[in-house]
Formats: sequence, structure tokens, C-alpha cells
Amino acid sequence: MRRTRTLTAAALAVAAGVVLLPTQAQAQAQVQAQVKAQARTHVLAAAGSVHLYKIYYDSPGTDKRSNASLNAEYVQIRNTTSKAVSLKGWTLVDASNHRYVFGTYSLGKGKTVTVRTGKGKDTAANRYQNRAAYVWNNDKDTATLKKANGTKADTCSYNSTKVDYKMC
Repeated sequence: MRRTRTLTAAALAVAAGVVLLPTQAQAQAQVQAQVKAQARTHVLAAAGSVHLYKIYYDSPGTDKRSNASLNAEYVQIRNTTSKAVSLKGWTLVDASNHRYVFGTYSLGKGKTVTVRTGKGKDTAANRYQNRAAYVWNNDKDTATLKKANGTKADTCSYNSTKVDYKMC
């Protein structure tokens, strides 16, 4: 009787070992896949991007369409790459298809540009859409940044009247 129990226990142990080996191999493969995915993410993060950073969609005070109020409505675009990026021909568009097209303009590495709705003189830090009406809805909208060739670089949506801006 004792010998049968020992053989049964040994057989169970061998069977358990056979079952555990594929499980260990699978776990090791999963860990390797996670390490590779993290490495890819790190490379992408190191490369950076040009992306939407902030949408200030509800300018302070009453919406009276004054130029100061229009310019308090804006979208910020950030360059996190390691070099300047030409935005010539890039577009910023909302859900209603209000479109701003960048002329000759280069966004420096690590820099942010603010695209304001109202009128003003373009600088390296501020670009102006030269509009007399608001673009960004105070409750919900979607900003899309497209490259000159039309491919989508980034998109950012908001759906709130509780705050005046959205960090993308």
C-alpha cells in the first residue's frame, strides 16, 4: 500500500512538472514580450512627437467677441522631438471644420506654439487665426492636427462645461 502511494505521488509530481514547464516557458515569453514592448515605448518616447498640448476653449469672462476675448481662446501645440519641425502646410481643425493652416513656420525642439483665435502679429510663440468669431465650442469639440500631407498627427477631444480648458 505504501509503495502505491509513493508511486502515485511520484507520478503526480512528474505530471505536475510537465504541466509547469510550459507554464514557466509561457511566463518567460510574456516577460520577454513586455520588455520588448517597453523598449519600443521608450524609443518612441525618446523620439518625441509634435502634438496637441492644451485647448483653452472657454475664454474668461463673457463672450463679447472682443479681440482680447478671442485671443484668450487658443490651442497649444508642443514639439517634444530633438529637432525643429517645419509646420508649413500643417492644419489645425475643429469638429465643424474651422481650419487654420500654418504658413512658413518652424517649431523649435522642445518648444510650444499657441494658436490664438483672434487677430494679432505672428511670432515664434504665437500664431493668430485672425477670426472675428469663436472657433472652439464651450461644451464639447475635437481638435485635430494634420501634417501637410493630410495624415493625422494628433487629436484631442473635450466634453465638459465644468472647466475652461483641456490638457491633451
